[in-house]
Amino acid sequence: MSKTDSEKPVEKENKVMLKIATFIVDKRRAFYLIFGVILVLCAIGISLVRVNNDISSYLPSYTETRRGLTLMDEEFITYDTEKILVTTVTVDTAEKLKEKMESVDGVKEVQFENDDDHYRQSSALFTVTLNVRDDLDKELEIIGNVKAQLEGYDYYAYSDNIDDSSKRLDDEMKIILIVAVLVIIAVLLFTSKSFAEVPIYLVVFGVAALMNMGTNYLLGEISFISKSVAVVLQLALAIDYSIILAHRFAEEKETKSGYDAIVSALSKAIIEISSSSLTTLAGLAALMVMQLRIGFDMGMVLCKGIICSLLSVFLIMPGLLLHFSKHIDKTTHKSFVPSIDKWCNIVMKVRHIVPYVFVAVIAVCAVLSGMSKYAFDVTSEQMKKPIESSVAKKKVNEIFGLDHQLAVIVPSGDYDREAKVLQLVGENEQINSALGLANQEAKDGYMLTDRINAREMSKLLDIDYSLCTILFQAYGAQHDEYSAIFSEVNDYEVPLIDLFIYIHEKMDLGIIHLDDEQTDDINELYDKVMDAKDQLESENYTRMVFTYRCDVESDEAYKLLKDVRADVEKYYDGANCYLVADSVNSRDLGDTFSVDNTKINIITVLALILILMFTFRSAGLPVILVLAIQGSVWINFTIPFLANERLYFLAYLVVSSIQMGATIDYAIVLTNRYTQLREEMPHLEAAKVALNQAFPTILTSGSILTIAAFLVGNLTTNAIISALGMALGKGTLISIVIVMAILPQSLVLCDKIIEKTAFGKKAADADKAAKREMSGVMVVNGRIRGNITGFVDGMFYGVVKGDVNARVDLGKNEAQEKEKLQDGSGTENVIVVDELGEEEKDVGEE
Repeated sequence: MSKTDSEKPVEKENKVMLKIATFIVDKRRAFYLIFGVILVLCAIGISLVRVNNDISSYLPSYTETRRGLTLMDEEFITYDTEKILVTTVTVDTAEKLKEKMESVDGVKEVQFENDDDHYRQSSALFTVTLNVRDDLDKELEIIGNVKAQLEGYDYYAYSDNIDDSSKRLDDEMKIILIVAVLVIIAVLLFTSKSFAEVPIYLVVFGVAALMNMGTNYLLGEISFISKSVAVVLQLALAIDYSIILAHRFAEEKETKSGYDAIVSALSKAIIEISSSSLTTLAGLAALMVMQLRIGFDMGMVLCKGIICSLLSVFLIMPGLLLHFSKHIDKTTHKSFVPSIDKWCNIVMKVRHIVPYVFVAVIAVCAVLSGMSKYAFDVTSEQMKKPIESSVAKKKVNEIFGLDHQLAVIVPSGDYDREAKVLQLVGENEQINSALGLANQEAKDGYMLTDRINAREMSKLLDIDYSLCTILFQAYGAQHDEYSAIFSEVNDYEVPLIDLFIYIHEKMDLGIIHLDDEQTDDINELYDKVMDAKDQLESENYTRMVFTYRCDVESDEAYKLLKDVRADVEKYYDGANCYLVADSVNSRDLGDTFSVDNTKINIITVLALILILMFTFRSAGLPVILVLAIQGSVWINFTIPFLANERLYFLAYLVVSSIQMGATIDYAIVLTNRYTQLREEMPHLEAAKVALNQAFPTILTSGSILTIAAFLVGNLTTNAIISALGMALGKGTLISIVIVMAILPQSLVLCDKIIEKTAFGKKAADADKAAKREMSGVMVVNGRIRGNITGFVDGMFYGVVKGDVNARVDLGKNEAQEKEKLQDGSGTENVIVVDELGEEEKDVGEE
C-alpha cells in the first residue's frame, strides 16, 4: 500500500519521539546527576520558603479590607491579645488571677472589671495584651507562662491574633501524607502488574514532590493552603503518569529487549502523558485568573507540581524501569482487579432510562448549587476535629458572646470630629464598646483629646500656675498661635495629648525642671499618651476601634456596616475613611467570589472543550464529556444546600476547578477505549468492553484521589483545608460513579451524533466506512471486516447467509443496486452491492 499524506506526519512525529526517548535513556546517568544536584538545592530551599497565613492579604488591592489593613500595618502599632475564660471563680479570685497574669514577663496589660462584660455565671473573662509583636515563638512562650499562673483552675484560652495553626498544620500534614502514602501503596499493590513497580512509583513521586516544595522558594511566598495540600494533591493527581509509563513498558517488553522496550514505551508515553496532563493543568491554571490572588498562588504551586511530576516521570523513571527490569519481571503477578461484566450488562440494560434521569438531576442541581449559602469567614466553618481554641470560643460564646472588632480609620487632626463619631457610633445598639483617643481618660475625668487651659493644667498636674502660663505661651509661639501671648492666656486651650508630649519633650531637653513627684506624673501620663497614640493615631490617620457581637456574616452585621459608614460620613464626608472588620472582609471576599466563580467556570470549560476537540477530533464528544463532569460538580455542591450547610467559598472555587480538570481524565480513558473499539464492533458491545477495560485505570486513579482528599478533610484541624478535602473527596467519588455508569450509556445513545460531528481524519474514515448490522442473505461486493457467524476480513464478491456484524468499506459509488431475495424461510432481506473505487482497492490490496 502506498503511504498516504496523513501517515507521513505521524511517522515523522514517531521518529522525533524515538530520538528524544533514546537520548533520555542513553543519558539516564547524567539525568540522575542533574536531579541529584537539583534535589540538594531544593532541600535547602524548602526551609527558606515563606508562608502566608492571612487569606485577607490576597484580596485585590482596591478592596476596602486590603486598603484598610495596609494602612493599619503602615500607620499603627497593634498588640496581640489572648482571651482567657476562667470558670467557677469569685470576683476576688479573678482579681488575684489578674495580678498574677500581669506579673508575667511580656504581658503588657490584663483587662478585667467586675461587670457583665467580664464576669458572669461565676466565670471571669480576661483579655491579656502582650508587649511582643511579630515573634510567634516568643508570644507562645509568654502565653504558656500566663497559663501556668492558672494551674488548678478550669480555663479556656484562644486568640484571633496569635496564630500557631501553621505549625500545627505542618505536623498534621506530615501524618496525613504518611497515611496517604500507605493507603496509596495498598491501592497500587492491588491494581499494579508487578510488586517491584510500586517502589519506583514512590521514588519518582518523592523526587517530584521535593522539586516542587523546594522551587516554591522562587515564588517568594506561598499561602499556607498551597503549602499544606500541594504535596498530597500532587501525589493524587500525578501518580497516573508513572502508571502509564510502567504499563507501556510492560507491554513493549513482551516482544522487545529491556532497552528497546523502554525507548519505545517512552516515545509513546511522552505524547500520551502530556495529553493527559493538559486537562489537569487547564483546570489548575484557571485558578490563576482569580481576583483573589490566593487562586494564583494555588494554581502556580499545583501547576508547578504537575510539571515537576512530568519531568521526573520522563527523565528519571525510564532509567529506573530499565535498571530494575529483571526485578519487575520476577515480581509480576496477575491483576487483582476483578472483571465487572455484570456491572457492564446492568449499565447497558438501563441505558434508555438512567441518562434521561441524569439530565433532569443535573438540571435541578445546576439551579440548587447556585442557591447554596457560602461562608467567607473561616471561623464560621465547623471543624472536623475540635481544638483548644475552637472549644474555648464556643465556651466564651455560650457565656458572654464573641466579640468582633471593627476598626474605623479616618484622617487625623480633628479631635472634635473623632469624639462625635465615637459617641454616635457607640450609640448603635449592635455596638458593645468604643475605643479612641477622644474617649481615653488621661486623669481626673479629662480625656486625652480634651482641650485644657493653663489654670486647668496647673490644678490637674499640681504645677505652679506661672510655669503653666509660660508653658502655654511657649507652646503657642512654637505653633504660630499667638493668642496665648497677646490675649488672656486662660482663653487659649490646647489638647491635653499634645500638651503632655510638649512638656515631656522640654523636660528631656532640660528646659523645664519639675520635682520628682511631678516628673513621675508627667512620665506616667506621657507613657500612657504615647501608648494610645501609637495604637490609635499616626501622622495621617486616626483609628477608632469598636466591638460588636452579631454573627460576622449575618444581615445584622452587614446592616451595622452601612449604619457605621453613614455615621462616619456625617463628619468625614468625602474623606478617605475605611472600615476594617471580619464582616468587611467577608463582604469583600463575597464580592470577588461571584466574579471569580464565573471566570473560572468559563475558562475551565472552554479550555477543556478545546483540548478534547483536539484530542478526539470531534465537536460533539467534548460536550458530552464536559457535561458529564460538570454534572458531577453541580451534584457535589448541591449536597451542602440540601444539608442546609454553608460551604466555604474557597472550597467551591478550588475544588470545582480541580474536579473538572482532573476527573475528566477518567472520562477520557473510557471514551478513548470506546472510540477505538467502535471501529471493530457495534456501539453496545464497544461500550461494555471499554467500561471493563477502563475500570482498573479509573479505580486506581480515582480511589487514590478520593482517599487522599478524604484523609485531608478528616484528619486536619484547619477548617479551610478540611473543607477543601471533603469537597474534593465527594466530588471525585461522584465523578467516578458518573463515568462508570452514566457516560457509557451516553456514548451509546449519542453514537450517531458523535459520528456526525467528527472532523479531520476521523470524519473522512467515517465517510468511507459505515458500520453494518444485518441478518439474512446479502450480496456483497467490497471489503468486510467483522463477524459473520465467525470473524472475516477480506475482499468478497458473492452471497453471504447468516448474521453480519461487520464494517463494510464503501467505494466511490455507494449502494448502487438493491434487490430483494427470498431465503429458505421466505424472509425478505437486503442485498448490498458496493463497487470499490481505486482508493479502496489500495486498502484491500494491503
